[in-house]
Amino acid sequence: MNESATNNISKGDGGAESAVQLELIQNVAVSVSVEVGRSLLRIRDLLRLGQGSVVELDRVAGEPLDVCVNNTVIARGEVVLVNERYGIRLTQVVDPEDRVKHL
Repeated sequence: MNESATNNISKGDGGAESAVQLELIQNVAVSVSVEVGRSLLRIRDLLRLGQGSVVELDRVAGEPLDVCVNNTVIARGEVVLVNERYGIRLTQVVDPEDRVKHL
């Protein structure tokens, strides 16, 4: 951390302190995943799965998918195609206060 940033923190400059904290976390890698649905299987059923098997999920077709960061739902959305790759269009973002409650 540079000397001016350290001085701003020690003087209690809230704006500068926030900027330094934000700068520190911007390069932290997080895992982002999209959850289509879930299913509970017994091990015997899991062992019977093979190519062509179908696992029924707990979601109804057309229902929004969960966007998770480090296993915490932060948004919901729908699948889109972007240059022949899958993407997700966010249709609802979870309130930041609610996200913190689930950490």
